[in-house]
Amino acid sequence: MGAQASGPGRTGPTVRESSPLREEPQAREPLRARKRLSLRSSYGIGRLLLAVAGIAGLIGNYEYVLRFPTFAAYNVFTYFTVQSAIAAVIAFVLGAIVALRQPKDPQWLDVFRALVTTYILVSGIVFLTIVIQSSSRDYSIEVPWPSQVLHFYIPTLALLDWLTDTGKARLSWRFLRWILPYPIAWGIFTFVRGSAVGWYPYFFLDPAQVSGPLETAFYCLIAVVLFLGIAAVLVATSRLSWRPRPRGDRTSSVPN
Repeated sequence: MGAQASGPGRTGPTVRESSPLREEPQAREPLRARKRLSLRSSYGIGRLLLAVAGIAGLIGNYEYVLRFPTFAAYNVFTYFTVQSAIAAVIAFVLGAIVALRQPKDPQWLDVFRALVTTYILVSGIVFLTIVIQSSSRDYSIEVPWPSQVLHFYIPTLALLDWLTDTGKARLSWRFLRWILPYPIAWGIFTFVRGSAVGWYPYFFLDPAQVSGPLETAFYCLIAVVLFLGIAAVLVATSRLSWRPRPRGDRTSSVPN
């Protein structure tokens, strides 16, 4: 049998043209990642500026107290405000370095940041209370620009940094147990040193300026409430802004 020749009316196998590939959603991810990186970098730059402001405030505060010949300059370093401000500068620098290099904060950094932010906020609230109380008494307290920077501007901006930062780690409620050891140690040191040298950095710690131990205890209790209350707010906001970790990342949110 001979092979049949294909006639002019016969057609060969149909070849379908492939439709153009649709744009994959993943193609948009690099752009989003760049936007997140740009926002993260802005936090890093902002923290560097806060560190510079903190250093300027510390230097300006030291130069200000040197104007008073009866004030021992080394006493300035015993103020809780000054010590917490020094710690804040360190936290701002570390936070800036991490923000410029990593999309998320490591756990240890935000534990340190939360501690420092709590301390400088309490310092600002206590100082504001002292200034307000002085207006109703027979004396007034001068608030030069270094004190304004250390007590008001930096704590406010540090709080805004914490509340708006989406790259911070999720803190455990057990973080609250780390808040009080340093203030307690500072208080003990201040009482011991004050009784030896006859000088206290804050009036409510000076037995000569209060009605008795109960008044000092009352002020200390208020400070404890402030420390724990502010720290609780920082922990709560870190948990609200938390995003699920990638699979395989089982890093604990509880500081050891």
